[in-house]
Amino acid sequence: MLRPSRLPELARERFRARVSGDPGGAPEWVREIATVGEGPGWFEPGDVVWRVHGDLATLVGGVAALLGQGAHPLALAGVQRHSDYRQDPWKRLAGTARWLVVSTFGSEELAGREAGRVRRMHRRVRGVDDASGQAYSASDPDLLRWVHLAFTDAFLAAHEALGEDLRPRFGPRWPDEYGRRWARSAQALGATDLPASCAELEEALAAYAPVLQPVPADLRAFLSAPPGLSAPEQAFYRGLSGAAGLLLSPRLAPLAGVPGRDRRDLLHRARLQGTAVQLRGLRLALGERSPSEQAALWRLGTGPRPSWADAA
Repeated sequence: MLRPSRLPELARERFRARVSGDPGGAPEWVREIATVGEGPGWFEPGDVVWRVHGDLATLVGGVAALLGQGAHPLALAGVQRHSDYRQDPWKRLAGTARWLVVSTFGSEELAGREAGRVRRMHRRVRGVDDASGQAYSASDPDLLRWVHLAFTDAFLAAHEALGEDLRPRFGPRWPDEYGRRWARSAQALGATDLPASCAELEEALAAYAPVLQPVPADLRAFLSAPPGLSAPEQAFYRGLSGAAGLLLSPRLAPLAGVPGRDRRDLLHRARLQGTAVQLRGLRLALGERSPSEQAALWRLGTGPRPSWADAA
C-alpha cells in the first residue's frame, strides 16, 4: 500500500518526468549545466531572465505561446510535418524545456552548443505548406522572429499575472529588460529585427496580422487536453490551459478562440486566482529551485552540491 508520506515525492517525480524526461529532473542535459564550462552564461544569477524562467508561471506561458504560435500557418506547417508531438507530446515538451533551461542557466559554452544543436535541427525542417503552396523553413529568420515574439509575449503575460512580483527588484520597466535580454537566445538561432521594449513587441505582433489565420480546431483541442495524463494531471492541466487562454494577446486570442487578456471580469480574475493557487501548491511540492537552477549555482560555486550529483 502506498504510504501517504510518499505522495509528494511521487508527484514531484511525475511532474519532472513530464517536463524533462527524467523523474529526478536531471537528465544528461541538466547535468551538463553543472559540468560544462565555467562562469556565468548568457544570463546570470539574479538576472531578470533567471527570475522569469525559474518561476512556475512558465507552465502557463508555454501553453499560451504554443497556442499563439499556431496562428502562423507556416510555423504550424513545420511543426505538424516534422514533429511527433501528437504521438509523444511529452518528448516534445522535454525538448523545448531543454532549449529554454540550457539557454537560461547554462554556461556560455553550453548555451552556444545548445543553439548549434537547435540550428541543425531547424535546417532539416523545410517543405511546402499543402494549404497555401508556400515554402517554409524553420531556419527562416522571419519565422524564428514570429516564434520568439509569441513566446516572449506569452511568458511576460503569464509572469505578470501569476509569477513573483519583480517590480521591487527590477523596477516597473522590468518587462522591457526581460524582452531585451531574452532576445539574445533568438538571435543565436538566427532571428533578426527583434523588439527592445514591450511597445515594440506589440507593434511587431500587430505587423503579422495579414499572414495569420485561425488556429486549427484540432490543435486547440490538443493543447486544451493532451493525451496520456492521469485524472489528477488532467484536472491540474485544465487550470493551466484555461489560464493560458485568458492571458493570450488580444491580437491572437480571437484566432485561437479564447478570451485573451483584454477580458477583466470577475470570472476572469477568479480563474486566474485558482491557477495561482495551483502553482503555489506545486512550488511547495517541488521546492524553491529547479534542478537546472541548482546545477547552475553549483557550477558557479554559489550553491550546494545537488542531490542527484551524489547518485551520478
